[in-house]
Amino acid sequence: QVQLVESGGGSVQAGGSLRLSCAASRKIYCRHDMYWYRQAPGKEREFVSIIDREDRTIYAESVKGRFTISQDNAKNTLYLQMSSLKPEDTAMYYCQAYQYGGSGCAAAAYWGQGTQVSVSS
Repeated sequence: QVQLVESGGGSVQAGGSLRLSCAASRKIYCRHDMYWYRQAPGKEREFVSIIDREDRTIYAESVKGRFTISQDNAKNTLYLQMSSLKPEDTAMYYCQAYQYGGSGCAAAAYWGQGTQVSVSS
């Protein structure tokens, strides 16, 4: 099992910045990808960004050019640098570790508890 703990959320004005962190309880030795998702009130959880073990990244169109995902493997920590924030970025932000099955590893998805981001206009 892997526990993920997000932090860094808060309330900012439009145009501001925040950096979210997601700390894993231990190193994930199996092949895995790390994700950020978000869920606004009354809406479904949506994909924000992904980073793989080779630091290749993909972003949702809505955040491309404003958000940057990164990871520090020595610290077992995932980050999301958010800039030029907009009111529509207001949501609970969750990190996920998706572990692939195979080579003695079981497929699994681990989620954090979320951190709230609120952007006012």
